[in-house]
Amino acid sequence: MHTVSLNSLMPADSCSSPQEIKESSGPDDLRLQLVHRYSPCSPLGLDENPTHEQILAQDQSRVDSIHRRAATASNREKAYNPLNSLEIPAHYGASIGTGNYFVSVGFGTPKKYFSVIFDTGSDVTWIQCKPCVSACYSQQDPIFDPTQSSTYRNISCSSNYCDQLDTRGCSGSTCLYAVQYGDGSYTIGYYAQDTLTLTASDVVPNFRFGCGENNDGLFGKAAGLLGLGRDTTSFVSQTIEKYGGVFSYCLPATTTTTGYLSFGTCSVPTNVKYTPLLTNEDTPTFYYLNLIGLSVGGKQLPVSSTVFSNAGTIIDSGTVITRLPSDAYSALRTAFRQAMSQYKTAPALSILDTCYDFTGHSSVTIPVISFIFSGSTVTLDAAGVFYTNTISQVCLAFTGNSDPSDFTIIGNVQQRKLNVVYDVSRKLVGFGPGTC
Repeated sequence: MHTVSLNSLMPADSCSSPQEIKESSGPDDLRLQLVHRYSPCSPLGLDENPTHEQILAQDQSRVDSIHRRAATASNREKAYNPLNSLEIPAHYGASIGTGNYFVSVGFGTPKKYFSVIFDTGSDVTWIQCKPCVSACYSQQDPIFDPTQSSTYRNISCSSNYCDQLDTRGCSGSTCLYAVQYGDGSYTIGYYAQDTLTLTASDVVPNFRFGCGENNDGLFGKAAGLLGLGRDTTSFVSQTIEKYGGVFSYCLPATTTTTGYLSFGTCSVPTNVKYTPLLTNEDTPTFYYLNLIGLSVGGKQLPVSSTVFSNAGTIIDSGTVITRLPSDAYSALRTAFRQAMSQYKTAPALSILDTCYDFTGHSSVTIPVISFIFSGSTVTLDAAGVFYTNTISQVCLAFTGNSDPSDFTIIGNVQQRKLNVVYDVSRKLVGFGPGTC
């Protein structure tokens, strides 16, 4: 069991003193500070955060799009779209939703820093660019002007790099890209290359990205997106010789503190337990894992491993709430409710149906929840169990899939305070204690 202070479940109104992030002086390792998109620590300066119902509705849109994309992937064909076209089927494109955490990176020469969503379920990195031919949404940073960068170059339509895009087109001899997300958000523009600066001493020359001149959607005030998926257009694939296909992150326990995103093998601690990284050729961007079971309070749930293996399991930084097969969720919910029977229940919150009213308590005791993977067991931090609306509505941060063919998605709430390591070269994903 975990004994949890209720204060730790409630976000503060102001940013806690952020952990000092020191840039590595080595050539193969670096660490970026990571911030939640709706955090008071966020540099984006959002005027008004969405409600929890809106956040969960957006999360469901992302999940629906992931499942839809997987269902239609085998029939997917390359699509060609003009720059001013918005009619892009939602299952096209190299990414499928908006993320929840930001890092700051530099584009161009001289470099200009931008806050970008990082997303393991996306491949194409992009930022908004001048001129906005149809529309650009409001962002916190000044919009990138490619004419002011001495190292900016458009990619030719005849280039193999252009052919790597899921959705592409041509303006004369210049390559165009387009991505539409599951919630209807989109970005369209020129596919280009420029210098990407991660830290003052660590740069990636000729990095390929989308220079978006027609963009709209639920991106908050971020300048764009950093794609950390597995396909050929992603940051991970483009920098595999530099960082060995290795990155890791720690998502903070609450939105009022910061975490980190690291690249390279030097940042990986020794106390990480690994499970094999699997691949589905129909959806090559996703990080598939072999989940075989769950335990609650130290007891494995009576759920066959085939319940998970039939549809598969992915881990995703941009999905908030973990989705389980309906049989697995039903067993988890039953065991959790039994262990929490001494606490007052509360009404459901959107898709979350197991909620509690902790009014009058200073701390609560909750059962430990663990994922059982092939080769390792990962115990969730207490911060990875609940999604909190108010002290009178604290909910179990899991829900069930409606279709048995929909795969399990391990969301970012369950990843809180873990050091999650992706080693694409060795085909492993690891979990260990985080330091955020």
